[in-house]
Amino acid sequence: MVGQRAQHSPVSLLLLIHLCLLHLRASGQPHPTPEAPAEEVVSVQGVRGGSVELACGSGPAPLLVLWSFTPLGSLVPRPVAVTDGAMSKVEAIASALGVVSLRNSSLVLGELHEGARGHFLCQVLHVAGGQLHTAYSHLTLAVLVPVSKPQVRLSNPTPVEGASVVATCAVREGTEPVTFAWQHRASRGLGEALVGVTEPLFQLDPVNRTHLGWYMCSASNSVNRLSSDGAFLDVIYGPDKPVITMEPLGLTEEGFWASEREEVTLSCLAASNPPSHYVWLRDHTQVHTGPTYVIARAGRVHTGLYTCLARNSYLDTRTQTTVQLTIYYLPEGQPSCAVHPSPEAVTLLCAWPGGLPPAQLQWEGPQGPGPTAPSNVTWSHAAAQLPSGSVFTCTGQHPALAPPALCTVMLWEPLGRPTCWSTATMGDQFIMLSCEWPGGEPPATLGWLDEQQQPLGGSSSSMAVHLLQAQEDLAGREFTCRGTHLLRTPDPHCHLQLEAPQLDVAEPRVSVLEGGEAWLECSLRGGTPPAQLLWLGPQQQKVDPGTSGFMLHPEGAQLRLGIYDADPAHHRGTYQCVARNAVGNSSQSVLLEVLRYPAPPNVTISRLTYGRHRREVQLQWAILGPGNLTGFLVQQKASALGPGAGAWETAASDIEPESRGRRLGGLDPGVLYAFRILALNHHTAGHPSEVKIPADPPFSAYPAVLGAAGTGMVVATVASLLVFQYAARHPETFPRLETPTTTPGLDPAQETTDSPVNVTITVTATP
Repeated sequence: MVGQRAQHSPVSLLLLIHLCLLHLRASGQPHPTPEAPAEEVVSVQGVRGGSVELACGSGPAPLLVLWSFTPLGSLVPRPVAVTDGAMSKVEAIASALGVVSLRNSSLVLGELHEGARGHFLCQVLHVAGGQLHTAYSHLTLAVLVPVSKPQVRLSNPTPVEGASVVATCAVREGTEPVTFAWQHRASRGLGEALVGVTEPLFQLDPVNRTHLGWYMCSASNSVNRLSSDGAFLDVIYGPDKPVITMEPLGLTEEGFWASEREEVTLSCLAASNPPSHYVWLRDHTQVHTGPTYVIARAGRVHTGLYTCLARNSYLDTRTQTTVQLTIYYLPEGQPSCAVHPSPEAVTLLCAWPGGLPPAQLQWEGPQGPGPTAPSNVTWSHAAAQLPSGSVFTCTGQHPALAPPALCTVMLWEPLGRPTCWSTATMGDQFIMLSCEWPGGEPPATLGWLDEQQQPLGGSSSSMAVHLLQAQEDLAGREFTCRGTHLLRTPDPHCHLQLEAPQLDVAEPRVSVLEGGEAWLECSLRGGTPPAQLLWLGPQQQKVDPGTSGFMLHPEGAQLRLGIYDADPAHHRGTYQCVARNAVGNSSQSVLLEVLRYPAPPNVTISRLTYGRHRREVQLQWAILGPGNLTGFLVQQKASALGPGAGAWETAASDIEPESRGRRLGGLDPGVLYAFRILALNHHTAGHPSEVKIPADPPFSAYPAVLGAAGTGMVVATVASLLVFQYAARHPETFPRLETPTTTPGLDPAQETTDSPVNVTITVTATP
């Protein structure tokens, strides 16, 4: 009967069997027939989104296969699919498991859902031995979920150093067990694994600056492995105590040093996040902002305390470091070497004061190196061991100086002998004895001795000076200057004897003509100290170089006095030449006679007439009597008869002695002048001539008459020509003159004639 229904209505039969089987299994427990084999439970794994095939055992070809599904936590099976080999049926609820299909008796689940996790039951109906038998297959499906991409979460992305930070690796889904791994990569470096951290959460307590950087985690299960993006942990710290460096590097116990005039770079670094802001202070005064402070040209004013202030702007925290910068500078100039002699030894001195730090000095001589000391070093030697020409060198070294500085001294004796002389000072109140012996190293020592060879004052190097109060009893006394030098024996000396001056004059009597030139000569003979020469005039006044009419001309031991344009009234008399020094004086007299020239002859004016327009005069004169003359002098003045009478003025003075006439111009026609003339013999003038007033020149009519006659003739000729020309052009104006016909018997006087026409031509001649 079952076979018939299967043939006629297979689907209905399948459903009926399906319902029966479900009913038999409603309790969830199998009820196998006695011939049914024992049930098997198979565990199957699938991956979400993937596919899995559930096999329904093995055996003879089934008549009917029924798949059911019981979710985890449920006891009620749910039909999924059924097939009789020819036809299959998948229930709608199977879509919750994925894409469900049947392949023979196997259940294929594609695009697997997590809802497919649970128990699957495969019931098989087959015929064996002519009887229906059932078989059951139990399968447990585990749906595995891949881990999702993990995310790193930091409890505080910007913690302050010392705080606590929790890092979490979050995975949204994934089938357990999930394994975690962490990796840390510094901001400027390669990543490194954090060994021993396998949990999704780890704690940094306390956090420090080494924890700064990127953090990544990876999650893995039996399905897959994924890594997260990095999360940056920005640890805030600092600033640490700044570290100051300098270029070029120069270290001292207090800090740094640099040479004067070189470029100095100060750098400051304080570890901080965020980076520090830097401020530079010099002696508590801000000079720069930034990590690097450059001094382009270091000077002494740059010496001081330099403080670097570092500030973290996020935390508003500050730290600072102070260093001392010392600018080293050289001493001024170069080392100086000197020698100080003593009777039996010589002391070498080397000095180079100043500088920072002081220069280190060391002597070196012919026998090798000597002592060393800062700024000043002294070295003593026995004089007997030092020949002339010994060389000693002082070497100066300084940190700011590359090659060392040197000074050298060579010992040698001065040449020649001492030289003595004397001079008067302060108006001859004192006598200065001087002695010099130049050269030598060390310089010679000089001292003055009196006549008893007793020292006068102290001794000195190279030059000795001693002052004596001037008095007359010093004349004739002798003084000695003695010189000593460690390389010279015996001691040389020079002598000096004081004496009053003596004078000589070339001529005690000198004559000169008036206006001439005279020279008075005076010579100094002896005198120590050197005497002063001067001339006194006739009135005992001192003749200075700027005195008018005089000229002083010194020549060695002579003093010449020149008198120019000698004048008897001013220059005649006795002159004295005086020589003075601090121990006495002397004088010599010279008589100067100024002689006059003889008087020239008298002069008389022979003619004095005005020229044209009265602006000049013609003067002629004559000599009266014998005599010498060198020229003439013409004088003029406004005449007393005129309105402008005045004093005599020179009209001409450069007239040669041979001249006897002179034309004088530049006169005012409105002024009446008077003239006179004098003869000159050098500076001697003769008696003036008589005073005369210029006369007008005599009148001459002959030239005027000749001029008038000539002019009249020219005018008459021109007038006649004009009349004749007029008559020729107008004949009717003038009557024609005909010869009268004489009639016999008539008296000529009775004849009738025309009245005559009178023509008058007047010619006027103007001179």
